[in-house]
Amino acid sequence: MTTVIIAELPFSLDHDGSPACQHAVDGGVLTLTAAAGTDMFVDPSGAEARPDAGRLAGVPPDGDFTLTARTTVQFHSIFDAGVLLVYAEERRWAKLCFEFSPQRIPTAVTVVTKHTSDDCNSFEVTGQELWLRITRIGQAWAFHASTDGQWWRLLRYFTLTDPTSDPDAAPIRVGFLAQSPTGRGCTATFDHIALRTGAPTDLRDGS
Repeated sequence: MTTVIIAELPFSLDHDGSPACQHAVDGGVLTLTAAAGTDMFVDPSGAEARPDAGRLAGVPPDGDFTLTARTTVQFHSIFDAGVLLVYAEERRWAKLCFEFSPQRIPTAVTVVTKHTSDDCNSFEVTGQELWLRITRIGQAWAFHASTDGQWWRLLRYFTLTDPTSDPDAAPIRVGFLAQSPTGRGCTATFDHIALRTGAPTDLRDGS
């Protein structure tokens, strides 16, 4: 599949994962449609599975940055989600999700995977849109979410660095994902996409 260019991003996005997602870009707005039964989650119970989902991801510029997007999801089935993704390798990645909970309530959710995944539900949302933001600070990452794009809640602060990993491994990629683990497909739209150099001075003060 062809490389995807979004004018607001200083790097290109490539298709990865299977089955591939459908995408459209119109005036800086990215729309992703996930196939049925798609997910990225490695169950910590030890269940044998190799979950996967089509996504768009690319290598961001070096140094600290923030990637922001307002995410709108057409929720139908539980765990449908629009996602900002940080991807190092097959069993080392993290998701910042706007997801439909088992109670059928839109919810801010984070997942950090280091061989197996964790799962953290943060807060419920009224409506079908949520602002998502990922930040790189040195070797660390931060996930924030906002209902208005102004005041940001810190949801996770973590690292994906593995001291045993290959120093020549491919660089970490960031990008976008739609998933529909229990459904027939899910469409997520990302607008107000922006990447800015630097990071907030204080990750916890809402800025």
